[in-house]
Amino acid sequence: MTAAYEQLAAEGYLVTSIGRTSRIASPLATPSARSTPPSGCGQTAPVLSEFARRLMGIGMPALPHAAPVRFDFLYGAVAARDFPRLAWRRAYQAELMRQQASLYYAPPEGDESLRHALQGYLRRARGLICKAEQIVVVHGSQQAIDLCARLLLDAGDAFVFEDPGYLIARRCFEATGAECLAVPVDSEGLDTAELPERNVRLAYVTPSHQFPLGGILPIGRRLALLQWAQRHGAWIIEDDYDGEFRYGQRPIDALQSVDPDGRVIYIGTFSKALSPQLRLGYLVLPPELVPIFRQAKRLNDRHAPVLEQRALAALIEGGIYERHIRRMRRENERRRAALLDAIAHHLPKEAHVSGAAAGLHIVLWLPSMTSRDEAALVASARSSGVGIYPVTPLFADLQSRTSPWAAGFILGYASLTVEQIQQGILALASVIAQTGPR
Repeated sequence: MTAAYEQLAAEGYLVTSIGRTSRIASPLATPSARSTPPSGCGQTAPVLSEFARRLMGIGMPALPHAAPVRFDFLYGAVAARDFPRLAWRRAYQAELMRQQASLYYAPPEGDESLRHALQGYLRRARGLICKAEQIVVVHGSQQAIDLCARLLLDAGDAFVFEDPGYLIARRCFEATGAECLAVPVDSEGLDTAELPERNVRLAYVTPSHQFPLGGILPIGRRLALLQWAQRHGAWIIEDDYDGEFRYGQRPIDALQSVDPDGRVIYIGTFSKALSPQLRLGYLVLPPELVPIFRQAKRLNDRHAPVLEQRALAALIEGGIYERHIRRMRRENERRRAALLDAIAHHLPKEAHVSGAAAGLHIVLWLPSMTSRDEAALVASARSSGVGIYPVTPLFADLQSRTSPWAAGFILGYASLTVEQIQQGILALASVIAQTGPR
């Protein structure tokens, strides 16, 4: 009973004083009657910021979390069995045991051990020229893109974007109110001859393996892009989402490695080599952008998880991470070969692929069908246990296309076994034969 009185007094319902009887606090405010119905019963729309209204206006694609299928060629997915569990567990436990006494917030730019490890790794693996101070560790490449959008774009600005390209990145830039200038891509990536000669704040590119079509930007176009950025004072955001995976040859160095003017902002991630669930990525920034990106990261979420950063740093410093990358390159090359072989043997003769030289996905083109047939084939394939993903939603400038084009589908292979790839393509061949062009 005493505890109940003390709780009522602490909440302000009772007034107590020494030597006097407790009394009910007065006057107690009476809640006013609801002026609007409860949520879900005709409630008026909430008042939102301009950013929120733009976000609602542009819409967002649903995440591909539909009912699971037996053979899911989901791009961006990796195999759970490929994760280096034992090495990760050892590194994580070792860092847990040596955890410092202080559990206070860490630096927003990331743990020093990981930034120094990344500096060396990026020099060896991607040809990057940078100091550890230029690296900011983030929650995956998506947070890196979001920070770039918020810090470099205002409503009314313009940005260059590959067409087709990574839809979530485009939506991120569009949510700022900036105008998207879609520049077409071909078999060699961004067509730099089509770059606009006007004021542009930034260009987003995937030069090492264009997403989704897979072109690799040659040196001539790389230099043209850098010269264009220098003329217009534009930033180049280089998203190197899977640049470590190139087959038959060593990976091509990053665009940042040939940037003489410090116009390139490099984005890297561990999602394709380890796991998207790890939520660790990084930015390599021109020196003049480092202070504001650190401040923005601090306001956004303080910092990335420290134990995971230190465990990853230990894997890199010990050479374990690079051995893991080499093993994954061999495994994914086997999967890629199985996919290309199955397509050649089981799909219609006119079927062909693009983007197979690097990365973790290919694009399958079916010239006997058009872009209008994509949705129907995706639905039929899913009902037969095969997950494939259409290319058309990734185009920004659909209005300029007056007639339908060949149907295209993105097929990721990094999460499947060789046997699953073969069986999945056999099942897809049956679906194509039954569906046919419409």
